[in-house]
Amino acid sequence: MTDIYYSIETSTEGVYKEKGSKFLAFAYPVETEEDIKNALNTLKKEYFDATHHCYAYILGANQEKWRANDDGEPNHSAGTPILNQIKAKGVSDVLVVVVRYYGGTKLGVSGLIQAYKISASLALEEAKLIEKVLTVQMEITYNYSETSEVMNIINKLDLKIISQNFDLFCHATLSCKKSMLSQVQEALGNWIKT
Repeated sequence: MTDIYYSIETSTEGVYKEKGSKFLAFAYPVETEEDIKNALNTLKKEYFDATHHCYAYILGANQEKWRANDDGEPNHSAGTPILNQIKAKGVSDVLVVVVRYYGGTKLGVSGLIQAYKISASLALEEAKLIEKVLTVQMEITYNYSETSEVMNIINKLDLKIISQNFDLFCHATLSCKKSMLSQVQEALGNWIKT
């Protein structure tokens, strides 16, 4: 199992024109469905006079969450070609929205598929890819007298401390690469909260 997957660093844009229709494509790095909703709302306000706001997204290291939306275009003529471009780029945690201004000439289903595919591709071509690391978090609790031992393990295994709290006992939230989970559990087993 690998801990690494790819996303895009920042938002990018692309523009495509076909028979008078104008397709404005926007690619966004996103992490949650709330991020997606906010990006869509912003675009719908800014381009309120557009004919369609078609989009697709993929979320998760294993691309487990995805959706394609045709926004009134014929079935699978807009959202699916956009989704396929995200898949072809091999990225996740990405939203691509294509805003269409109708130009007066019908493109037909195959023309629409091609236009949305090219538009999404143009936005994604501009994107700089970044590596993201798949991590898991765990809570540990330990005595003050065990602090140096616990910190040695944390440093040795290169774990990230998300938060710490010192009261009657010491508490910490740690983050590690998912592939290291069993090794970390073995090293910190006595202190992990279940």
